[in-house]
Amino acid sequence: MDMAFMALSFFAAVAAGIVNAIAGGGTLITFPLLTALGLPALSANITNTVALCPGYLGGTWAQRKELKEQRRRLALLLSFGIAGGVAGGFLLLKTGEKRFTTLIPWLILFSTILIAIQPAAKKMIAGRKSSGSSHRWISIVFILIPATLYGGYFGAGVSIIILAALGLMYNESLTSLNALKQLLSLCINVAAAVFFLFSNLINWPIALVMATGAITGGYLGGKLAGIINPVTLRRVIVMIGLAVSVYYFCK
Repeated sequence: MDMAFMALSFFAAVAAGIVNAIAGGGTLITFPLLTALGLPALSANITNTVALCPGYLGGTWAQRKELKEQRRRLALLLSFGIAGGVAGGFLLLKTGEKRFTTLIPWLILFSTILIAIQPAAKKMIAGRKSSGSSHRWISIVFILIPATLYGGYFGAGVSIIILAALGLMYNESLTSLNALKQLLSLCINVAAAVFFLFSNLINWPIALVMATGAITGGYLGGKLAGIINPVTLRRVIVMIGLAVSVYYFCK
């Protein structure tokens, strides 16, 4: 494997880890790079999913105190996360290389929009009034389940859909909902990654290099969270996402 290829993959994963820790949307950096460096779209997406999994573990561990107060809900959410991650991965493999390639610009555009609306969605959830549990199952069927499927299929920006679903399901603080969102995102990605182990489409040298970079980036992101303006970083990621989607539309 070319050393320049490996180095680019590592530093892209570091950047993705930092971005995910502060604003979200790291996949919009790593996935386009892998395809630009020659990996087929399907292999690039699967390799990216496996490689970035460790980054979610750090975020979940950091919010473990909030999760202890949510134990009665974890079984339900974990079951949906695991099932959705596997089902999304299964749908991805069934899509095939040619059809998935045609979907790439739409997936990137959709995830870019999710990243762009994240602050407004968080503000809306934080300011919501108590609604009991009347919307719980509606939220699960029409928001949470599709979100878990999307997370296993592509995943960029999935956390904001999950957060919206959780905000409708539970009348909790934004801090508690963020902890649940982090754990659910981890479950989805790990479930999809385990499913992909049997696909023979993972580029293992790149996945291992990127995993190291993602862990490094996640750590650095935690240290830089008070220094880097998340609003500015999010705007940069949105601009990158829009530029990448235009590139794939014109390709």
